[in-house]
Amino acid sequence: MDKLNTYRQYVRQTLEKYAQYKPSIGEVDMELLFDSERDRYQLMTVGWNDYQRYHGSLLHVDIINGQIWIQHDGTEGGIANELVELGVPKQDIVLAFHAPYKRFYTGFATGEVVEQQAA
Repeated sequence: MDKLNTYRQYVRQTLEKYAQYKPSIGEVDMELLFDSERDRYQLMTVGWNDYQRYHGSLLHVDIINGQIWIQHDGTEGGIANELVELGVPKQDIVLAFHAPYKRFYTGFATGEVVEQQAA
């Protein structure tokens, strides 16, 4: 399996795992949104707790230029670490929820396109 399909599988697998957890409050459901054509993946919370509406992204991941971009991560431990455990190298994971100038310090990819110098 090529790298892109492997990353798609890992992202879907990870989001599906979190979708199994039911919030302990109210009538809140977990909804998976997969756009495999554009490589956009989300896990949403949707529902009500008494009179309070719940509707938002728990996880939002895109695959851009062969890298996994974590746009939003509402988990406690961070899905980047889970993806690393599955075998994704840190240089292929961008913590996009950090400002571009801070990404260098995360130990993960910065998302910047690096041009290769001709030898």
